[in-house]
Order: sequence, then C-alpha cells, then structure tokens
Amino acid sequence: MRETAYAKINLALHVRACEPGGYHRIETIFAFAEDGDELTVAEGDGLSLAVTGPFAGALAGESDNLVLRAARALADRAGIEPAAALTLDKRLPVASGIGGGSADAAASLRLLRRFWKLDIEDADLRAIAAGLGADVPACLASRTMRGEGRGDELTPIDLPGLAGAPLLLVNPRIALATAPVFKAWDGVDRGPLIDWKTGRNDLEAAARALVPEIGAVLDALAGAKVARMSGSGATCFGLYESESARDAAFHDMQARHPGWWIFASRLRPEKTT
Repeated sequence: MRETAYAKINLALHVRACEPGGYHRIETIFAFAEDGDELTVAEGDGLSLAVTGPFAGALAGESDNLVLRAARALADRAGIEPAAALTLDKRLPVASGIGGGSADAAASLRLLRRFWKLDIEDADLRAIAAGLGADVPACLASRTMRGEGRGDELTPIDLPGLAGAPLLLVNPRIALATAPVFKAWDGVDRGPLIDWKTGRNDLEAAARALVPEIGAVLDALAGAKVARMSGSGATCFGLYESESARDAAFHDMQARHPGWWIFASRLRPEKTT
C-alpha cells in the first residue's frame, strides 16, 4: 500500500504580526505538486521506519521523526497498538520550504487509516494533524487552501486554470530552517493577501540574507509565468505556460547549475477526493 507525500507550495505568503510566544500570524495560499516523497507500508511486528531515496541521509539518526509521531498519534486515537513496517522514499530536500516533514506526516495519517482499516472521521484526522505541526493539516488535504493564523486556519478555495499547471521546484541544495528566517524577518506588516497573483512572500528578503543563492535561483526562473520562493525557503517555484516551456527551463538549469536540485511536476487539482 502506498501514499504520496505531495510537495507543498506557498503561492503567496504574507506575514502579518507576531503573537505572544513568538508565533507569527500569516496569510498564505497553499497549493500542491502532483509528486513528492513516497510512503509505503507492509505488515510488521511493532512500528518501524526505513528511509531510502536521495535525501535519506538528511534523516539519518532521527529515531522519532514526524512519520512515526503521526503513526503513534493515530494509533493512540484509535486505541490500538501500532504495528506497521513503513518505508519512506525521501525525494524532497529537507528544511526546504516545501513541507517535506509535514507532508510525510500527513501521508502517514492517510496511509495508516487505510492500512489499519480505522473508522476515524476526517475531522478527527485533522485534529491529529494539527497536533503534529502548523502545516500538517494543509498537507493532509493536499489541495488549494487559504491558510491563516499559523497556517492551520484553513479555507478550501478554487483557483481556476491552475490545476495541472507545469511546475518547477528548484533548490540550491542548502537546507534552511524556518526559525532563523522568521527571526531575520524585518517585522513590517506589508498588508493582507488579497490575490495570490499580486501577492508576495514576505520571508524572501530574510531568507535571501541567510542564503544569497536564492536570488540566483529566482533569476534562473525568470522565464516562468510566476516565480517565487516557497515557505521559508530555500526552494523556489516557477509556473509555466506549457510543459515544453517548463522542460526547456529544466534542461537549461540542469546544464547551468548541475549542483542544484531541480524537480519537474504539475500542480494538483484544486478539488481532490
């Protein structure tokens, strides 16, 4: 049994205020790629996780990552002993602004609800997701959503014409943790998010100060219809008019920047089942 942990994209991200306790209120538009990490499950004695794939090394030594935490939380809610042999094919870079860990946790919840044949309502699954991290509820739905608060106050939205849009995700292979980016944010509220097309990513300047290579990535995506940084970086995305335009940009970037991670996909449908 298999489940995709779809890559998360922030089409726009506005930082509005800092709450007591250091959390920041945001307004964002979530979208998701058709591809991402892959999580599989088989029968097992107890709960185990093997990590494979090109970014497996970044998770080496993590004995209690979000996939396992999600599995234990789900089993606890269901009142069962968790037993499953999980394998995560880690295709997305870690600490990169595209929700890798959150998407993996969400995939774990979706997959194990099916694998364990649990009669758990969607609302209960969302509550478990909320306890695992701010982005996990959005990743659980993996469809276009408006996120507010800490990103976990969600409203499903439709963005006509975006479903299936050719997409590039590009990262200079530099991990960038979220906390330092928010700490480097200048604290200026630049206004509400009205329309993702005219929106922005308020964390971009802070992220570029920490990882200047983000500027080169955005320059390389200049031929896209829309190009922005996702989340707290350092991954940036480009949306293209056609697959041929995307593929041409993909091959050009591969030739010019062989050290970068460059991932071609498409946006998922707004409405998913």
